[in-house]
Amino acid sequence: MNIAVVIPAYNASSSLDALLHRSSLVHPREHTIVVNDGSRDATAETAARAGAVVLSHDVNRGKGAALRTGCAYALEHGYDGVVTMDADLQHKPEDIPRFLAAFSETNADIIIGSRLHSLKGMPVHRRLSNLITTFLVCARTAASIEDSQSGFRFIHARALRAVRTTSNGFEAETEFIIRAAAVGCTFGALPIDTIYAGEKSSMTHWHTTKKFISVLMAD
Repeated sequence: MNIAVVIPAYNASSSLDALLHRSSLVHPREHTIVVNDGSRDATAETAARAGAVVLSHDVNRGKGAALRTGCAYALEHGYDGVVTMDADLQHKPEDIPRFLAAFSETNADIIIGSRLHSLKGMPVHRRLSNLITTFLVCARTAASIEDSQSGFRFIHARALRAVRTTSNGFEAETEFIIRAAAVGCTFGALPIDTIYAGEKSSMTHWHTTKKFISVLMAD
């Protein structure tokens, strides 16, 4: 399969160099797309130096907007699908081939990396927010989703073409699941490690929580 790795990045220069080096060991650099989402640091320069495709927003538009930009580029350039991952080293790039192997086994339209198979190392507030939001998304969609808030995902091109999102922030990943379920996309899960270094969950912020609820309740 011809797969692109899509990495939304905002002020991520401190972690991006290591991430792109590690990912290049399992996936060609020229098929890695970094969406520089209005960063004020050297994110774009770091990605370009590593040999990745760099797409830039003039201003910070949000993770959802960055994902749309990267996935649109992948579709326009004939990729069969994408693996999306964060730029902060919370996702192990060494797992990229595992997503492709999982697709080969299941043919699922969307395979989500699940951190909830092993909660060791996950902060309590993250456990709570992830469990609650995943329960609500499953109830909303009647789909079997193990970790709705994980941004480490394989998405086949057929799902990218079928689903349109409008959210620009973190809630876009939830919106994508809801809209994908509505058009009959199939889901799979891949156990991944929980990697944290003291970061705060976006779902603990009231603004993000309101956006999540709005997406969850939308038609």
